[in-house]
Amino acid sequence: MPQWLQAGLWGLLAGAALLLGAWVGFRMRIPARLVAAVMAFGSGVLISALSFELMDEAFKSGGMDSTALGFVGGAAVYTGANWLLAHRGARHRKRSGGQQPSEQENAGSGLSIALGALLDGIPESIVIGLSLLKGGAVSTVAVAAIFLSNLPEGLSSAAGMKKAGRGAGYVYGVWGSIALASGLAAVAGFVLFDGSSAETVAATTAVAAGAILAMLVDTMIPEAFEQAHDFAGLITVAGFLAAFALSKLGG
Repeated sequence: MPQWLQAGLWGLLAGAALLLGAWVGFRMRIPARLVAAVMAFGSGVLISALSFELMDEAFKSGGMDSTALGFVGGAAVYTGANWLLAHRGARHRKRSGGQQPSEQENAGSGLSIALGALLDGIPESIVIGLSLLKGGAVSTVAVAAIFLSNLPEGLSSAAGMKKAGRGAGYVYGVWGSIALASGLAAVAGFVLFDGSSAETVAATTAVAAGAILAMLVDTMIPEAFEQAHDFAGLITVAGFLAAFALSKLGG
């Protein structure tokens, strides 16, 4: 099987967790504290993955300069794009409560939420394609971490979309499209950087890591703290430890 196709399938698998989570969040009444706990766990998983699978590998391949510039640059680009979308109704796109605006309350917020979801998912998926460049095999730790973090993202956001009055067609359409885009982004991560220098790949990996960390702080961690604030830190640590152990066992 061609490696670009492998990248796409792995990206699609990780992205499918968004759709699965959205189905659960839309069809079932999940206690808010459970949603928050799962979100905290997913946040810990992603923090661990970007620390040991992304930043550490970027540093080993490209050194401190390209890694640091890419990391800060990725966070800055994500923050700017997120700021624009937040002011158009997408600020609470990961929230499971009644924070998300309806289309009547904020015209155009539905499109902004969809674009925000796309913005959140692309950096993670590109990482999957980049991981294939390192040795011809995808990073199973990265795929597992992204899958585990995507489940609560889709669950929480879909629950909030439903409370804002958005129908099943919108919810499944958004997350189904993001899952497909995840596969395409993984293909792009492999195809566009195949043959690039180690420094370029390292910088791009760091860009994705910076965007992911900014996304966590802006969208996932607030939802986790909202309901599970007494235990959010402990649950996040558990997620971090799970991904850390997975990376060491996988290595």
